[in-house]
Amino acid sequence: MEQIDAPSDLRGRRLELSGLTKWFGSVKAVDDLSFAVEPGRVTGFLGPNGAGKTTTLRMLLGLLTPTSGTATIGGQSYASLRDPLRVVGAGLDGSSFHPGRTARNHLRWMCASGGLDQGRIDEVLTLAGLTGAADRRVGGYSLGMRQRLTLGGAMLGDPDVLLLDEPANGLDPEGIAWLRGYLRHLTAEGRTVLVSSHVLSEVQQTVDDVVILARGRLVHTGPLESLSGEPGVTVRSPDLARARDALTAAGWRVEEGAAAGPDPELVVRGAATGQVGDILHAANVPLHLLAPTHQDLETTFLRMVSDAERAVEVGR
Repeated sequence: MEQIDAPSDLRGRRLELSGLTKWFGSVKAVDDLSFAVEPGRVTGFLGPNGAGKTTTLRMLLGLLTPTSGTATIGGQSYASLRDPLRVVGAGLDGSSFHPGRTARNHLRWMCASGGLDQGRIDEVLTLAGLTGAADRRVGGYSLGMRQRLTLGGAMLGDPDVLLLDEPANGLDPEGIAWLRGYLRHLTAEGRTVLVSSHVLSEVQQTVDDVVILARGRLVHTGPLESLSGEPGVTVRSPDLARARDALTAAGWRVEEGAAAGPDPELVVRGAATGQVGDILHAANVPLHLLAPTHQDLETTFLRMVSDAERAVEVGR
């Protein structure tokens, strides 16, 4: 992934959540959530459906009141911002359009209701790639076109912070490439971008940092590279059971590999190829493959979420 250095004159604002908790009756949707989102970077807000991502974003925007904890934008709550639509642009619902309105009239209505300058409407339609469809009724738009209009509406106030909930949903490959490039452009200008998704593969070419939730709890936060997993060695052998026994006896942590079939794999975490090769040679284990490996990001993400969900179930 191409890295773009954040400019020194960041125009974005730091988002900070501290002890954020939300109960809906007897259901705890968000559980003591604390993390920060930095300006000049795209942060992926990841987790399976129902993890609490949308609830968290709605609390950040003042649409829901936390049961406890705080969520601030540049040190202020959303409600205390003097000109919130020029500070924060949000796209949380790609279906909140009147089907009889054209895209242009939808943006006019947003400007009128939010006190924004209508002079940006044409610019926003252009950046969203909707100039040719601006005077068509939104009821005839595809899901991907509605997603583009959602992003356009979020950018009407030329905000410092952009919050998007599943923005790639419904986009074709060209649309996803467009979204990726546009978000990178915004962070190159120093803005703060937080993008939620339940699929890491949709955002991993876009984001700099990740925040992972499961069952309303924080699972992991850090740079995208922190999901690359511990390095290791892939072993493929016709006698995998004996290979596992020899490596385990030598004190190495051994996992099942991703391959299946007549010659499956083991992964030895934290080891070098020479160390593994020496152990298996001494144990007379035949080898078909011995190669360095890194755990792929999607596998690491799914394992983290699965482990966290299992821990919640055990704790009940």
